[in-house]
Amino acid sequence: MKVDWLVIRSQTISFRIDQRVPFMLLCLAAVIGVAMVMNVGRGEYPIAPLDIVKTILGLDTGNPDHAFVINTLRLPRTLVAFMVGVALAISGTIFQGITRNPLADPAFIGINSGANLVAVTIIVLFPSAPIFALPLSAFAGALLMAALIYWLAWNNGSSPLLFILMGVGLSEIAVAFISLLITFGEISNVSDALVWLAGSVYGRTWEQVFSLLPWLIVFVPMALILARHLNALNLGDDVAKGLGTRVEWQRGLLVLVGAALAGASVATAGNIRFVGLIAPHIGRQLVGPNHEGLIPTAALLGGMIVVMADLLGRILFAPIEIPCGVVTAAIGAPYFLYLLIRNRKK
Repeated sequence: MKVDWLVIRSQTISFRIDQRVPFMLLCLAAVIGVAMVMNVGRGEYPIAPLDIVKTILGLDTGNPDHAFVINTLRLPRTLVAFMVGVALAISGTIFQGITRNPLADPAFIGINSGANLVAVTIIVLFPSAPIFALPLSAFAGALLMAALIYWLAWNNGSSPLLFILMGVGLSEIAVAFISLLITFGEISNVSDALVWLAGSVYGRTWEQVFSLLPWLIVFVPMALILARHLNALNLGDDVAKGLGTRVEWQRGLLVLVGAALAGASVATAGNIRFVGLIAPHIGRQLVGPNHEGLIPTAALLGGMIVVMADLLGRILFAPIEIPCGVVTAAIGAPYFLYLLIRNRKK
């Protein structure tokens, strides 16, 4: 099969992407735009799509309530859902690449569990802590877990297999401590922790949008710049060294980027699972395994998945709202089993 490539080079950055990627990104952007408009428009106070567009553009719709409902209540929530999906998808793509395991996911290898453990500890044991302590603690937990996994997996160099095994083991330890905190904590604090663990963008405001945005601005470009090194690492350490890649340095930097994106997303929306698993797999089917095209494709797919999960959670059993993390788990768990069965047959 002939594959056409689009090559972009400068003195510091080199991209070589499949020519399917720009068209696919354009299609995904259009689908995401429609999904976001639908998400903003649905609720106890429905708003027509044209009025949504007019309100966002600052045009008069003739209804003064539209600006409050859209700009204050619904648009920030939808933007947070999209941004969290982008962060989780890129994180999952990175960890699948550096471990050379298609089933790797920040939730499975312990990164999310580290963030959850520290966040639940703050919620249950220190309920009077200032509001900014929760996202900072979750992010710190993700980075500490990533550093611990990397250190334990070090044996004259880091091993992708040991990285996964150590992550799974430490994840189970973190889950055990979370269960302990939930069992013995005050009931009101435990209820807040359970909502956090379910994963939801309910009640998110512009404060969460602007607190998550800097993480994306810094670490998404870093992921794109490191994509060619991720391609080399995916070929194996010996081949990567032969291609001139500083294996441990690049792998450590990629772990930092993946952990930062996962920690920032968990800090913003709680434990939303399976996005980092599903989005990279669908992306590979659409644009192939080259990470320079896969990372942006998976990012848009992740954003689309979380936005649509939030929409489904709001309309399936309305007026009861299901957290988007529950919806992604309901979709992702069967998909994970499908991947296991398919890989077993290979």
